[in-house]
Amino acid sequence: MNVTTIGIDLAKSVFQIHGIDERGKAVFRKKVSRKKLLPTLANIGPCLVGLEACAGANYWTRKIEALGHTVKVMNPRFVAPYVMNQKNDANDAEGICEAVGRPTMRFVPGKSIEQQDIQALHRSRDLLIKQRTAQGNQVRGLLGEYGIVIPLGRKQLRKEIPLVLEDADNELTFLGREIFAKLYEHLVFIDQLIDDLEDQILIVFKNSPACQAVEKIGGIGVMGATALVSSIGDANTFKNGRQFAAWLGLVPKQHSSGGKTRLKGITKQGDQYLRRLLIHGARAATYWAKRGSTRRSQWITELEGRAGTNRTAVALANKNARIAWAILAKGEAYQLDYQPAT
Repeated sequence: MNVTTIGIDLAKSVFQIHGIDERGKAVFRKKVSRKKLLPTLANIGPCLVGLEACAGANYWTRKIEALGHTVKVMNPRFVAPYVMNQKNDANDAEGICEAVGRPTMRFVPGKSIEQQDIQALHRSRDLLIKQRTAQGNQVRGLLGEYGIVIPLGRKQLRKEIPLVLEDADNELTFLGREIFAKLYEHLVFIDQLIDDLEDQILIVFKNSPACQAVEKIGGIGVMGATALVSSIGDANTFKNGRQFAAWLGLVPKQHSSGGKTRLKGITKQGDQYLRRLLIHGARAATYWAKRGSTRRSQWITELEGRAGTNRTAVALANKNARIAWAILAKGEAYQLDYQPAT
């Protein structure tokens, strides 16, 4: 078979494959099981394989590239316009096959196993923090039903619960004390898990020169640096820093027509977790800039006076993302108050 391009609709058990030749004519359309996908592709000569960014895309990228094929991963939003007729697996595979060959298509950078490990650390920590917050709010609300008010803050909650359990004058029964004792143990357990994950992230940071170089940017931090390096993959995948900032959703959303330019808030596309880390880090850097005297601090302070704190935090996050791209793509060290040559 003279196949040049293949589109694969990924799934858990059954995969739909669509292959075309150099003239764009369909050569085959078929379903294969998970076990037969790689043997089927191994019997086909080297060609371009298109996948949608979804669960398992990085795994299948590594496995298919090992067979000699060139694999490109795309955002499902960019593939949707190429899907004709009604949505089904066969039409999805055909649309993927059509989209991957477009010269203007933008692709998702692949991840190595090490990068996936770092992302797994961050995702696990983020989920545990949400669970800890939910658990703390539940305990605080339940105690309020017994007339016991706990001050706001995680540290206050950890401090007050043992005192509440030991207080014999409140209305808690023996069963109630057992319930809150179990919930308190669960909170302590979650705290320990979060601390362990943060220790692992710190070890990754200390062993990565790229993370250490990015962390020197004010407003990035250890968490932001490790998350950014693990997400960006190869920085040279992006043409410039602005393209990387746009990939993170830190650029204005445009709705222009008839020669009139209309800019709204940021697009909020891309990795929500990474964008949140960058913006919160920039918010902290904005606060400390008031005490600084560098050109960067002066720029932040002046911008905050004109645009407000929130817009300044987003603008600084955008700036930090561009600087991080320059450091990773060009291999240069971060220089505070760097002035480009005229």
